[in-house]
Amino acid sequence: MQYIIGDATLPGGQGPRIIAHICNNRGGYGKGFALAVANRWPKAERRYREWYDTQEGFSLGSVQVVDLGQDMYVANMIAQQGYRTAYNPHPLRLDALALCLARLSDAAIQLKASVHMPRIGTGLSGGSWHDIEPIIIHTLGTLEVFVYDLKVDFI
Repeated sequence: MQYIIGDATLPGGQGPRIIAHICNNRGGYGKGFALAVANRWPKAERRYREWYDTQEGFSLGSVQVVDLGQDMYVANMIAQQGYRTAYNPHPLRLDALALCLARLSDAAIQLKASVHMPRIGTGLSGGSWHDIEPIIIHTLGTLEVFVYDLKVDFI
């Protein structure tokens, strides 16, 4: 796993690339990193919402890989139970994330793709990178994985 300063919606490298991110199981796709994905690739959001509407295979632990063309894919991973609220401060489900990442690994191997992501699960999902990083290493350890941190300029 390599850490990179940059924007995970602009993955570098050659060949097939999968941008992985966490989605909730309530049909929302308009905040956090999902909003950045939707703004860059409306097709990824549209496919997620269609998946939610049909409910076919839509559950915690499920992954939808959306082909964006030109060797670019988005993996919508359902690992968040509802929304973050005062009553649900940590909606990330680590067991669902582990299932998602195992399924993502299978897809990346099949596509011969590298995997690109922000620090998934640490924003609106309320998770801790201390808990998430070992799951990524365990499930995606044999793949080329890039974790992006945004560059912050201080004035």
